[in-house]
Amino acid sequence: MSIVLYSYFRSSAAYRVRIALNLKKIEYEIYPVHLLKNGGEQYSEEYLMLNPQGLVPVLMLSNTVLTQSSAIIEYLEDTFPCPPLLPSNSIERAYVRSFVQIIACDIHPLNNLRVLSYLKNLPNDISQKAWQHHWLQEGFTALEQLLQKSDSHDRFCFGNSASLADVFLIPQVHNALRFNCEMMKFPLINTIYKNCLQESSFINASPENQPDAESDKV
Repeated sequence: MSIVLYSYFRSSAAYRVRIALNLKKIEYEIYPVHLLKNGGEQYSEEYLMLNPQGLVPVLMLSNTVLTQSSAIIEYLEDTFPCPPLLPSNSIERAYVRSFVQIIACDIHPLNNLRVLSYLKNLPNDISQKAWQHHWLQEGFTALEQLLQKSDSHDRFCFGNSASLADVFLIPQVHNALRFNCEMMKFPLINTIYKNCLQESSFINASPENQPDAESDKV
């Protein structure tokens, strides 16, 4: 089965899927979709046929098209169960999913390209940087407290092997650092971030190692 990932190197949602694919050692091809050039390639007629939302990532499996990073990763977990990205215990799975939802639902949507572009065009004095930092700090504060309360955090968020929590956390921390967000208040998150970046699955998924990577800031 051929697998193609429509991806933008800086997209944290696509970054998540790349990590999950790498952790499960699934071979895939990257099809770059530049979110800024040519008015946004995600708005092309061809791409909108794949994803009417005009978002990345899209995962194409032969003739099947999957969208939304959470749904894609859950599909990968169901279809390629080894290594598992969710604990076997139902309560522990709920903890991991809760951690993931803070990122996917409460942090990322308020800091993605669509929202920031909209803010930039509003006729008021809202600072894009202040907006980004506020929601990042609020979200990371909750995540840090969850890690502090957990007795299972270790090299990774929940134990000695990577889970969905790490898959979602690392791209969000990467974005925060790119936006110069102060991270000193989150020692556990910082440690887990550094640990993950020593693993090939995370290294190979990182934005700077993508075929469409650009050195300039966009």
